[in-house]
Amino acid sequence: MSTPPIAVDPPSMYTSPAFAQGMILPAGPTLFVGGQNGVDAEGALLDGLGPQTEQALRNVLTVLAEAGSGPEHVAKLTIYLAPGIDPSDGYAATTAVWGGRRTAVTVVSVAPARPGALVEIDAVAAVPAS
Repeated sequence: MSTPPIAVDPPSMYTSPAFAQGMILPAGPTLFVGGQNGVDAEGALLDGLGPQTEQALRNVLTVLAEAGSGPEHVAKLTIYLAPGIDPSDGYAATTAVWGGRRTAVTVVSVAPARPGALVEIDAVAAVPAS
């Protein structure tokens, strides 16, 4: 059993219920999950920001599980949104799949590498000792 990441929220900064200002990742194996789009098992891109965000997060969860980790061990998520996209549906989808788990989060707007992709999500997580 390993220690989950520890939130760092300086008292002089805003404390968000949705994300931490920083995370301490315990020593041990670290998993870097590459950017996940909202594609299904056949590689088909789902329609719309909400469905793409939910699927991208499910894909992140699948990689975590395969590595013997889980969302409780994630220290950092980076969410890349296509330019000009209203993030509201993405935030709602994130809550639906990710729940209330706090982690350090960065959200940026960038042109997607895959045509039609509206979101891409990567993660950094600890892999607990077995």
